[in-house]
Amino acid sequence: MDLATIIGLVLALVGIIGGMVLEGGNPAALFNIPGLMIVVVGTLGAVMISQSMDTLTSVPGALVTAFTGGKSHDAAKTVDHLVDMADKSRREGLLALEAEVGEIEDRFMKKGVQLMIDGTDPELLREIMEIDAASMKHRHESRFAVLEFMGGIAPTIGVLGAVMGLMSVMTHLDEPDHIGPGIATAFVATFYGVFTANVLFLPLAKKLQGASKHEIAYLEMVIEGLMSIQAGDNPRIVREKLDGFLTPSERKREKDDGDMAEAA
Repeated sequence: MDLATIIGLVLALVGIIGGMVLEGGNPAALFNIPGLMIVVVGTLGAVMISQSMDTLTSVPGALVTAFTGGKSHDAAKTVDHLVDMADKSRREGLLALEAEVGEIEDRFMKKGVQLMIDGTDPELLREIMEIDAASMKHRHESRFAVLEFMGGIAPTIGVLGAVMGLMSVMTHLDEPDHIGPGIATAFVATFYGVFTANVLFLPLAKKLQGASKHEIAYLEMVIEGLMSIQAGDNPRIVREKLDGFLTPSERKREKDDGDMAEAA
């Protein structure tokens, strides 16, 4: 579970509803079925018009990723693994890595190592791996683009709900009992549109975009590592090159782990 997403959502709700209560408002006024239907169903309908069904069916999985944190990679551990493979291949040859292929859990790295062992030309190997990475990036972009579109359209649908509510009010000016519910629908629909866009859709899209960038950076690191191994680079050079993909804290942890291993 991604705590940042959960805590952020709770804080947003506490801040908005708490502020409303402090101003003397009643949170129960936010529950308006007509306004909710206008914004939620209207937004979903607009999204379905704009996107293919294949893209739409992938969105629920992306939302689960945003709330759970999705698949994470231990970049420092991957660097260690690549450096170890560089050392082994330099001493025993690339074919010596064949015994390790079955132990590699990451599908992307496993594919690259197998292609490398099979004697794939370096330029072709890089091209194949980069195509795989670009394909994954495109899939990710299509998912958070849907949420960005929802974030852009929801406030407009909310305004549409406000107009519909005011139209209802205008047609019942001679009936005071209808004025209050009509105005409530108008303002609550606008609230739903702005709330869902700025507290849910756009932040979740940003979360998925950040996760995608981290994933792409990881794949680029793997590609550079494999290319260095295939070129027969010194393991120390491989580490220096791949350390550039790590954060300062990951480099420190990597160094600390190495010191502990030497002490043992």
